[in-house]
Amino acid sequence: MKTYLVTGAAGFIGFHVSRALLERGDRVIGLDNLNDYYDVSLKEARLGLLEENEQFTFYKEDLANLDGLARVFADHSIQVVCNMAAQAGVRYSLLNPFAYQSSNMEGFLNLIHLSKEHEVENFVYASSSSVYGSNEKIPFSVQDRVDHPISLYAATKKANELVAHTYSHLYELPCSGLRFFTVYGPWGRPDMALFIFTRAILDGMPIEVYNYGKMKRDFTYIDDIVQGVVASLDRAVPYAIYNLGNSRAVDLLYFIECIEKALGKEADKKLLPMQPGDVAETYADIRESQEGLGFQPSTGIEEGIGHFIHWYRSFYGV
Repeated sequence: MKTYLVTGAAGFIGFHVSRALLERGDRVIGLDNLNDYYDVSLKEARLGLLEENEQFTFYKEDLANLDGLARVFADHSIQVVCNMAAQAGVRYSLLNPFAYQSSNMEGFLNLIHLSKEHEVENFVYASSSSVYGSNEKIPFSVQDRVDHPISLYAATKKANELVAHTYSHLYELPCSGLRFFTVYGPWGRPDMALFIFTRAILDGMPIEVYNYGKMKRDFTYIDDIVQGVVASLDRAVPYAIYNLGNSRAVDLLYFIECIEKALGKEADKKLLPMQPGDVAETYADIRESQEGLGFQPSTGIEEGIGHFIHWYRSFYGV
C-alpha cells in the first residue's frame, strides 16, 4: 500500500483515479479547492463517494496557497503525486485568463517544488491534447514539436511540461505528463460537449455545433484514461510524455447521432462557425503509451455514450 496525493480529487478524472487507487487498497490524500467553475454539488457528490472509504483523507485547499499545500506534505508521508488539478477549458481561458495563471502555473510550480523537497517517488500530471495547437500533421505524436498553442489553456499545459522537464533534469524527480484527448463518461464535466448536448436535447433546447459540424475528436472513455493514469503512477521514469487517447477520430455529427440514439430523441442543431482557440481535429498516436504503459483503450464511442446517458438519467432523475 502506498500513499498518493491526488489533486483535483473532486474533479472528473481525479475522482475516478482516486477511486481506482482506493479500490486496489492504496491510501489517497485528496486535495481540491471546490471552485465554482461548474456545479459544486457535482464535485461534492463525487467527494461523498470517496469519503466512504476510510483510506481517503480530503483537504479543501488551493494549489496556489503554498503554505497550505506545504502543511499537507508535512502531515503525510506522500510517496506519489498525481496532479489532476487545473483550471480547465479552452473557451473559458478567453474570458478569465488569470484563473489559469493561478492554478495551472503558480499552483503547478508550488506542487512540483514541494514534491522535489519531499523526495516523492513519482510525479504524474495532466497535460492536454490542446498543446498540439495548430499542428497539421495527423495523428498527433509526442515526437511532434508543440510550439504553436492557440489558447492560453494550451500554453499553460505546455508550460507545465517545460517546468517538469526542468525539475526532472535538475533534481532527478521522475516526471510523466499525460496528454488527455477529449475525456468523457459518467461523472463528467458539465462544460464538455457530451454533457451539454445531453442536457439540451432532453430539455428540448437547440445545441450549438461549431465549425458547422466539420469537427473530429479523439473521444476517450474515462475507464481507459484511468488505466493509463494508474499505469503511469506505477512506472516512475526520469521524464516522459504520453498521449492518452482512443486513437480514433470521430466525426462530431456522428457523436451527436450516437447521443440522439441513446436518448431516443433528435437534436435541434444550430450550426455555427469555429470558435477562437478550437481546432478542427484531434487524433492521438499512442505508440509510446502502448509500449511504455501497456495502454490499450477498448471502449467504443457508442458503448461509452450509453454508459454516460445511463449515469446521467440516474444521477439527475431524468
